[in-house]
Amino acid sequence: MAHDPETLEQLRREAEHKAAIARQHRENNDQQNKSEYVGDIVKPKEGDQILKEQIQMALTEYRRHNKAVFFSAISGGLEIGFSLLLMGAIYTMFVGEMSSAGLEIALAFAYPIGFIFVILGRSELFTEHTNLAVLPVLNKKVRVTNLLELWGIIFVGNLIGGYLFGIILSQMGPRMGVVSLDSLYHFAEKMVKFNWWLTLGSATFAGWLMGLLSWLVTSSKDTISRIFVIILVTTVIGIGGLHHSIIGSIEVFAGLITDPRITIMDYLHFQTFATLGNILGGTVFVAVVKYSHLGNADLISERFRKKDTGS
Repeated sequence: MAHDPETLEQLRREAEHKAAIARQHRENNDQQNKSEYVGDIVKPKEGDQILKEQIQMALTEYRRHNKAVFFSAISGGLEIGFSLLLMGAIYTMFVGEMSSAGLEIALAFAYPIGFIFVILGRSELFTEHTNLAVLPVLNKKVRVTNLLELWGIIFVGNLIGGYLFGIILSQMGPRMGVVSLDSLYHFAEKMVKFNWWLTLGSATFAGWLMGLLSWLVTSSKDTISRIFVIILVTTVIGIGGLHHSIIGSIEVFAGLITDPRITIMDYLHFQTFATLGNILGGTVFVAVVKYSHLGNADLISERFRKKDTGS
């Protein structure tokens, strides 16, 4: 059966992407098998190794077909919405039944569920790429225009997936008695009640933490460790009420379409400064800082030379 040139090109790119993933898995397994042991404990990965793996993972994403990245981003936006579903259900069941402090702690521990689905399922998430996708730019493997294109595709895909989840949840949740309208307003109001610089600062911390999460997931050697670090980091975001541009978008959007007290200007205010803050936190405080002390090839070579010579 004949294929047109565009279809053949797409098939070729998909084959290259699958081959790159398989090659990355083999390299990761080889690195793990070559790990040095101290007693029965595997030594943690060196920072240089983590940086190398992060750059290779990011380059794999750059090589993917834009359509594949876009649909993966939609999937990520949908999957992260399960955090709001679980938090809404807990709020609906326990508001007024337990102390406000206890309820906030319970909600914070519910917050990570969507992140576990997205990160372990390898769907695209914009806030991961505020660190990950920047590293090849710093390493001069890709151009800034490529970075902006990848960010744009993932960001739009995440928002579309989040909108779809918000519509479904706002229609089904109250009718099923699982998620109340009051809970949707509660989460939305928490995101929009601050002025621009507080929202920006809060989002910067959230982006910083998400960049660190990407780094820690790469440093982890097994699924259980990855689940632990996802819960650890995202619980901090949840209990701190920090502004995450994707899950927060679903929260504010769900409030917008169900409660007149949340306006379109509230949504735009949140989305603008949360997105800018997430980019600032992940790019500056993780990608640039980490690369500045691990990405200089001359410094790395000198360090290993001294280690080998014993000087």
